[in-house]
Amino acid sequence: MSGVRQTAGHDQSPAARPLRRMRITTPGWLLGALLCVGLLRVAQADISVRDDTGQLVRLAHPARRIIALSPQLVELSYAAGAGSKLIATVQHADAPPAARRLRRVGDAFALNLEAIASLKPDLILAWKSGTPPRQIDTLQRLGIPVYWSQTDSLQAIASTVQRIGELAGTETVARPWVRDFNARMAALRARYAGLAPVRVFYQVWGDPLMTVGGPQLINQAIDLCGGVNPFAALPLLAPSISREAVIAADPQLIVAASPNADALDAWTRDSEVSAVRHGQLVLLNPHQLPRMGAQVLDGVAQLCAAIARTRGIDGRR
Repeated sequence: MSGVRQTAGHDQSPAARPLRRMRITTPGWLLGALLCVGLLRVAQADISVRDDTGQLVRLAHPARRIIALSPQLVELSYAAGAGSKLIATVQHADAPPAARRLRRVGDAFALNLEAIASLKPDLILAWKSGTPPRQIDTLQRLGIPVYWSQTDSLQAIASTVQRIGELAGTETVARPWVRDFNARMAALRARYAGLAPVRVFYQVWGDPLMTVGGPQLINQAIDLCGGVNPFAALPLLAPSISREAVIAADPQLIVAASPNADALDAWTRDSEVSAVRHGQLVLLNPHQLPRMGAQVLDGVAQLCAAIARTRGIDGRR
């Protein structure tokens, strides 16, 4: 600063005075202008997130009015801190309890596109394989940004929460949830790694008899818990199988996630099956593992515990 004062004191020529003032004032003016432009650009900056189909979803500002078109996306929105921004959903989206107050704009078979448009959402969260195919194109033609969710791994559930948080501007809530989810999944994986495998038959439906194939996330949960799905080689999400095929596979544990207490009773007469012989027919919470929502790891932990009990009964540590 002393050098600047000394220079000013010795330069008294009229031509130098305007130049001296420009040297002092112009940087401040320019800095202010650049700051205003920078703030304007920040205010107008897009929020850009890629969904599970690879499509780029862009918003001019954090979403304020969100419609979630599946029960699991409602749960994951609340986990991301965006629950207060939800304005509508579909039937059977009843968790958490606050979601029960949301308007319904469809179900698993059809969406009310007119109702969706009338609510003027600025973001739609949709389940790719759970949306009626004939309505997918129509939904996209509404001109509303659509985030398509199609999780193919347990890890992708955490990624979905992170991205919903980015789109809704609630990252400060989403990040710790994702961190806790990842830590809990890693702990489950470490706890059950390297243990003796247990053959697990997962019954999706009793009549017709259906199970989970290799692409199903439940198959990944069975594997994480140290179980073996005899039908993992099947390429379908929920393939139909014969009763004879299950008996031949001789599962040590038979599980179903059903609200019906008698969902597995039909197996009790098949005493040649190890699971029946040892009384290992287990009903899981229907709102956790199969829904693949915010409580999915509670369901995984329940499945792991059932497999661990079976391993102990068989005397295999």
